[in-house]
Amino acid sequence: MQRVVNLLSVLVLGSAWTLRANHVDPGPLVVPQESFDVGQFMGRWYEVAVISTCPNFMQRKRGNPVIVAMELQQTTSEDSFTMTSTTFRNGSCKQTSTDYSLTNTPGGFFHHVARFGVDVDSFVVHTNYTDFAKMIQLSTEKPSGNKTTIAKLFSRTMNVDSAVLNDFKSLVRQHGMSDDDIIINQSKGDCEPGVRTKPVSTEPQVPAALL
Repeated sequence: MQRVVNLLSVLVLGSAWTLRANHVDPGPLVVPQESFDVGQFMGRWYEVAVISTCPNFMQRKRGNPVIVAMELQQTTSEDSFTMTSTTFRNGSCKQTSTDYSLTNTPGGFFHHVARFGVDVDSFVVHTNYTDFAKMIQLSTEKPSGNKTTIAKLFSRTMNVDSAVLNDFKSLVRQHGMSDDDIIINQSKGDCEPGVRTKPVSTEPQVPAALL
């Protein structure tokens, strides 16, 4: 009996590792951050710029180009973290929570979007942890297999340094997208979940020559 239990434990652990490790190959264009430290990556971030190869995604974002506040917090498991996102949508402050699993690629995370039937692999390609993070997301729709590339620029504040934005534009071009199509998100003021309010539109502090 003990032998059977031990064998089952090995099979379960092996299956869990397979689920954690075997996600999409990032390919030669996606080089995750070396010596990535997930602990330093936790905390408050803002999504200040985004672009995608998916026309529907771009249409939705252009219709509501709002800065997204994100709080990243590790769970009791060392292999996962939760991202709580807060943003204005349809006049109200909306909050969502997404669970991310770490993969065997340092700087690589995985999550599934059930609403759209999409598997998403995210990669931190460059961050200094204290100011900015450049992200590449590779998504695959099920069962069609359609693939999408998304590039995102995170900032610890709502301000964007010109050098960081220029580097982000270079990353976008490397992935075959035009930097002219980058959506610079706007700040709509303070966002309190559940409270309907008229947002105040303010542009993020980006040098005009870079827009």
